[in-house]
Amino acid sequence: MPATPTQGHVVVAPDKFKGTLEGAEVAARIAAGIRRAAPGADVRELPVADGGEGTLAAALAAGFTRIPAKVAGPTGLPVDAALAVRGDTAVVELAQSSGLARLPGGRTAPLAAGSYGVGQLIGRAVSLGAKRIVLGLGGSACTDGGAGMVQALGVSLLDADGAELPPGGAALRRLARLDLGPLATGTPAAGLTGVEVVVACDVDNPLLGRRGATAVYGPQKGADGDDLVILEEGLTRFADVVGEAVGRDFRDAPGAGAAGGVGFAALALLGATMRPGIELMLELLGFDEAVRGARLVVTGEGCLDAQTLHGKAPAGVAAAAARAGVRVAAVAGRLELSEREWRAAGFAAAYALTDLAEQPGDSMTKAAELAEVAGERLAAALLAR
Repeated sequence: MPATPTQGHVVVAPDKFKGTLEGAEVAARIAAGIRRAAPGADVRELPVADGGEGTLAAALAAGFTRIPAKVAGPTGLPVDAALAVRGDTAVVELAQSSGLARLPGGRTAPLAAGSYGVGQLIGRAVSLGAKRIVLGLGGSACTDGGAGMVQALGVSLLDADGAELPPGGAALRRLARLDLGPLATGTPAAGLTGVEVVVACDVDNPLLGRRGATAVYGPQKGADGDDLVILEEGLTRFADVVGEAVGRDFRDAPGAGAAGGVGFAALALLGATMRPGIELMLELLGFDEAVRGARLVVTGEGCLDAQTLHGKAPAGVAAAAARAGVRVAAVAGRLELSEREWRAAGFAAAYALTDLAEQPGDSMTKAAELAEVAGERLAAALLAR
């Protein structure tokens, strides 16, 4: 028998299921299942992201306007990217231009990949009149410390002969000095006068060392052995020269190591502030308003695991919903937390597509259909009188 909803709406606010479904489709499928099980329910879809891949899509689903832009990909080849704009706020997602998914043929280029396209997207946002730029970091293919990003914004990175350095982290070992160009008036972000840059970031890694950009994330980008040594030397040199240029050392700042060190350049040269990714995105997407008066929030991601508890989207949604006094349920592709763990994280119920699948592998190949089934199940359990 269909569940009979009581007063209050349902907010469906999942992140993407990486490799299978974008956040908007996850939300649509779960919502469809809820509506089927509880035909009278008021279900509102609000896909979320934590600042990594999917940030742009979440902004677009929340009413931002998509602005296409052809920019440099991580190896310099042009890619079709986009940013999102609403009023004087722009959302720039690093993965759109410099992400692993933008590598030609999927072939990694750990020493030469760069972040130039990110700077081009920021420049495009400024040209459109943006006064606040939300920069989502995650999924980066490069370990260049954000050097390419600032080059795109007019900074020159020069070797001992005064020649401009080529893209990539390896070249940074030859850096002799910076010509800050439009950023040269003595304060970070001088070239972005009147523009606030806020980085959405869910990691606190420094630029260098055992927890730094190279050691922790370099292997994910194809770096090993000598590559790791070369990249660490390049980032060290970059940090030294930038520190001399701006009069402050940002290498140990929390989040400086994010996205191959793009966080470092954002802090040191763009005057950016850092915010926890999901906290910033929920604010941007109007989550508090959406959840006001709700009786249930449904969130989720591809895998609900230990990482979820450390700043990932579902944990952020659960915390925000708890502050509003609203119950939260989770839907995930896989569930690797014990019931004790997910209940302690604030979830009233949790559903895994792997538990709903008839055959191994169905949770990936039939994720959309199973997300609807999960919506039906949770509606029957949580929305009945």
